[in-house]
Amino acid sequence: MNTPIERHHSNTRMSKIVKHGGVAYLCGQTSGGTPFVELQDQAREVLDRIDALLKEAGTDKGRLLTATIYLKSMSDFAKMNECWEQWLTGSPVPARTTVEAALASDSLLIEITVSAAA
Repeated sequence: MNTPIERHHSNTRMSKIVKHGGVAYLCGQTSGGTPFVELQDQAREVLDRIDALLKEAGTDKGRLLTATIYLKSMSDFAKMNECWEQWLTGSPVPARTTVEAALASDSLLIEITVSAAA
């Protein structure tokens, strides 16, 4: 039996949301990448985007399963953790990985991808 796969906001390269088997998978979310914006501002924008996509997928941050956080520089790790912990206040925490990575644009400081029970 094939379980249906739902894809939302798809283009030739990716879908922003893929739902399968009771799980919603989000593509990596970034901020608008405005130059000279602080890590905390980009992180809040990314987390707001994640909230909106999770809502569209019929779930929320309280049902997160996994998160992968990509930072342009690990020197922003503590600042990112402050934003992350504030965002998750009162919610169960997912399994999480944080890595330093080259991002798609020099102005991007953070990218986050998550999966959640739907």
